[in-house]
Amino acid sequence: MKHSAQRLTDIIRHPDKGAEVGLRDWDLLIRQARHGALLPRLNWLMAQAACLDRLPPGVALHLSSARRVADKQARVVRYELSRIDAALRPLDAPVVVLKGAAYVAAQLPPAGGRIFADIDILVPKPRLEEAERYMVRHGWMTTHHDAYDQRYYRTWMHELPPMKHGRRGTVVDLHHTILPETARLHPDPRKLLARIQPLPGYQRLYRLADVDMVLHSATHLFHDGELENGLRDLVDLDALLRHFGAAEGFWDELVERAAELELGRPLHYGLRYSHGILRTPVPDVAMKGAAALGKPAQLQSRLMDALFSRALMPDHASCDDALTPLARWLLYVRSHYLRMPLHLLVPHLLRKAVKKQQGPAAPMQAREVEGQK
Repeated sequence: MKHSAQRLTDIIRHPDKGAEVGLRDWDLLIRQARHGALLPRLNWLMAQAACLDRLPPGVALHLSSARRVADKQARVVRYELSRIDAALRPLDAPVVVLKGAAYVAAQLPPAGGRIFADIDILVPKPRLEEAERYMVRHGWMTTHHDAYDQRYYRTWMHELPPMKHGRRGTVVDLHHTILPETARLHPDPRKLLARIQPLPGYQRLYRLADVDMVLHSATHLFHDGELENGLRDLVDLDALLRHFGAAEGFWDELVERAAELELGRPLHYGLRYSHGILRTPVPDVAMKGAAALGKPAQLQSRLMDALFSRALMPDHASCDDALTPLARWLLYVRSHYLRMPLHLLVPHLLRKAVKKQQGPAAPMQAREVEGQK
């Protein structure tokens, strides 16, 4: 990791040090944080540290403007969840809110200054088609109309094609499990559903159990392969671990649950890089327990360190070195390899490469969650 990227993680870990940073460094930090979807999070962290009033006025203005955008998105997420709750009320099954929207609905620490692109929900697979019909009745429409894309999602993936509301433009991802059914790891969604917790203020909506939220966060980041906002997602994981980790018995339960759900490898990476990059306080016994479940061989472990230490940084030129593009590409290929067997993966990647060469065919634009007019 280059020194310029290290400065951003230092500020995330020690927001009270922001007043000691010069304007030239802040200029770079703001650009890095914006590319990493972390600018409003910096504002929230510094507000928690009571140091916003000690920042240079121009810096404070950038951070407060970003925070207003994030706060507006949080309000819209809460509104959209109320609409989803109403739409799926006839469904005779729980509706589990995942990731960022769950943090907001449950008022958990990662919600502070969180930026959104969509809302993720999960229902039992036997109720998936019924849930989709109810969503369509309330204005959400499927995207990715290409026949291959529809088959790709509905046959192999853990979610339907994204659904976009025809009037409000908000996007919902409707899941039936947390990893593709063709993936090499097979966490049982029934075990996840058995321990869900109700979200206050909603009739049908739930969230995952504490340890399961952590495991899903780590799995999404280190197995699913969506690294565009990798540092933001690592900051989410750090906040969850610091919050839930204060509860007695949490760390033992976390390792035991990872073994039960076959998620030892994502947990190992989650604890390793959260602690290594953000200095998340992880007890040695938990670190060793996760390593026993999922640490790869020494050579592979060194390779993953080299890849993730680069790819988890914001996608900004100042955070890159000569190997960063290769690291991102290798992790992109790895994510597909982990989710699909080779006989499906090779044709899929070839098809994507051909479509990229042909250029986009006027795709439906998935905007960030917007406010009501």
